[in-house]
Amino acid sequence: MATTKPLSPELFRVIDANINRLKEGIRVIEDIARYIYNDKELSVRLKTLRHQSKIDNLKDLLASRDSINDVLRPTMQSEMNRDTLESIIIANYKRAQESSRVLEELYKIIEPSLSERFKSIRYTLYSLEKENLLTNE
Repeated sequence: MATTKPLSPELFRVIDANINRLKEGIRVIEDIARYIYNDKELSVRLKTLRHQSKIDNLKDLLASRDSINDVLRPTMQSEMNRDTLESIIIANYKRAQESSRVLEELYKIIEPSLSERFKSIRYTLYSLEKENLLTNE
């Protein structure tokens, strides 16, 4: 039986950052699929996945957000190394996969059913990445 445990503001902050990264990463890929490749099927699949990537504690997440004081806020040079659409797609699949893994792990101690959702999202991202990158070569 899954039980929801109370979260500290610090844990909400980690969750908030990773929910944002997950949804943003998916959105970048979705928009490339939609507007550049005109790939309706992939766009719909990504949009559906993005909509699954949410939790209901929006006010708690916003209250814990401290993006101004994020110690890694400045852009790292490696983040600027994007010279093709493929490099952007790859970077955003990786961003979304990593974020879904963080959420999967954290929710194991908070709400296991959400952990399973984020695990499913991660595995779907792995499959979509393979299909997307091998199809658009």
